[in-house]
Amino acid sequence: MIGAVSDNRQELLHRVRALPDRPGVYMFKDAKGKVIYVGKAARLRERVRSYFGSPRSLEPKVRALAAQIADLEYIVTRTAAEALVLEASLVKRHQPFFNVRLKDDKHYPYLKIDLSDPWPRVEIARRVLPDGARYFGPYASAGSVRKALDLVKKLFPWRSCTKVITGTDPRPCLEYYIHRCLGPCASLCTKEEYDRVIRQTIKFLEGRTDEVVADLWQQMEEAAENLEFERAAHLRDQIRAIQRMGERQAVDLGRYVDMDVFGLAREGPDACVQVFFVRGGNVIGRDHFALDGAQDEPEAAVLASFLSQFYEAATYVPEQVLLPVPVEDQPLLEAWLSERRGGPVRLLVPEGGQEAALVEMARDNAREALQALRVRVLSQRGALRQALEELAEELDLPGPPRRIECYDISNIQGAHAVGSMVVFVDGQPRPAEYRRFRIKFVSGPNDFAMLQEVLRRRFRRARDAASRGESDESFAKLPDLLMVDGGKGQVSAAHDVMRDMGLGHIPLVGLAKRFEELYVVDLAEPIVLPRTSQALYLVQRIRDEAHRFAITYHRKVRDKAGMESVLDSIPGIGPKRKKALLRKFGSLQGIREAPLDEIAATPGFTRALARRVLESI
Repeated sequence: MIGAVSDNRQELLHRVRALPDRPGVYMFKDAKGKVIYVGKAARLRERVRSYFGSPRSLEPKVRALAAQIADLEYIVTRTAAEALVLEASLVKRHQPFFNVRLKDDKHYPYLKIDLSDPWPRVEIARRVLPDGARYFGPYASAGSVRKALDLVKKLFPWRSCTKVITGTDPRPCLEYYIHRCLGPCASLCTKEEYDRVIRQTIKFLEGRTDEVVADLWQQMEEAAENLEFERAAHLRDQIRAIQRMGERQAVDLGRYVDMDVFGLAREGPDACVQVFFVRGGNVIGRDHFALDGAQDEPEAAVLASFLSQFYEAATYVPEQVLLPVPVEDQPLLEAWLSERRGGPVRLLVPEGGQEAALVEMARDNAREALQALRVRVLSQRGALRQALEELAEELDLPGPPRRIECYDISNIQGAHAVGSMVVFVDGQPRPAEYRRFRIKFVSGPNDFAMLQEVLRRRFRRARDAASRGESDESFAKLPDLLMVDGGKGQVSAAHDVMRDMGLGHIPLVGLAKRFEELYVVDLAEPIVLPRTSQALYLVQRIRDEAHRFAITYHRKVRDKAGMESVLDSIPGIGPKRKKALLRKFGSLQGIREAPLDEIAATPGFTRALARRVLESI
């Protein structure tokens, strides 16, 4: 059941009094309709009314929140436990400013093994799907997940290629010869041998290293008995590598237990949580997660919010969770985690022994990680502030440009032409506000006209957004500085459009690639920034990002057009059959590498038509 409350303050108060006295989740919104806080309640009416009392009775953070509430929505749940889960999901979706939330949590990566593939491999995935695959994670960053991927690739010889395995390749690739793959492409291993490697990889990622070592030891002895000494030596080296990795772990609890150990560090508005993963009594890995919105929140609330968001995305829940302090709603969290695990889960605050030492170690590592994050952020902020101030001085701007937009054109002799728009705010990229344009009204290789088309379309959207009250910030907001990739010609073309649209007051600059010079309207000579200038580093980064975004889109458009034109030229291939092929094989390369029988098995195809396809591409 979902209800909405009007943004009129008096009306809002009346509606709050009429809220149901049942468990649920509430979402506060500001005057622009943006969700600024998500909360859960065992009794909605009682909890929400607490925000509308005397401001003097509220904590500073709650007082600031209450002052911005213009609207609310609520969702009634059957139980308080359901409200807990829903709250975590909504916080991750909306990233409300006043909630404790994982930084950039929308796309934490995982390792994935697709068991529906007859020859599975380990790959990086951005979300968990109900597709029957095995997922491991989440990892805190792309760096963390790539480190884990590199480790399992060194230890286990599964294939890393994406080709269709037919077993008919004349020879394997280099990875086979350096013992990084079993060579199924050239039938150098059996299906059973390959599946055994995948099972070992899964056990390793689950932390069951003892079982992996026992299995490899058995294989080594069998190889030695069969006089396969080279294979036995390789298995021996693999066992030693896994054992060395295990010896580097900090703690062995001496008993078989699975647990996650958390430590929390806070400094001002910043917070960081460190987690140690203990599997089978050994610490097999660790990671840290930065938090936003933790200021003025008690540790119990910060940890509770983090745990609900972390385990909402986690692919495995252990039997014990060790914490530095008790958390809010602990019975609810334990009940929910037990349901997710399919067995009892306990949240514990150890008072002594190795468990307490582990928690303290996690706390120490959280402090170190937080300091490293703060140093990096402060360093970036200082460099960006200096860059923006230098840029404002060189371009004679009224102040450091907060919003910078950069445009680039990509085409090959006018074919498949596209334009890109990237947005940087306070020197940082805003990918959510990037936009791309397919050139519609210019034919032939005319980059100047293409740039003008892109700018006209972009600023017409700005005018329309303002008149309609649209919330698309990428178009509704005007830039403090407009950049184009190019020199005097591109700047002149862009200036003509901006002047014609009544936007000539927006500062405009072009960055030419050859000598990295800045071109400005009405200046005969370009501005040359020192090679060590922070401002130069910033404009180069923005220009390169616009170029990358344009090239990526152009390649996608070109490949799609090429794929469609090739398939369209084959007699007997209409829209339905073409769509079926692309859905099944993904690309022309995938179709080229597919066996004749697999193409013939595609809906709507015969063996003769499949042969015609392979002969044509």
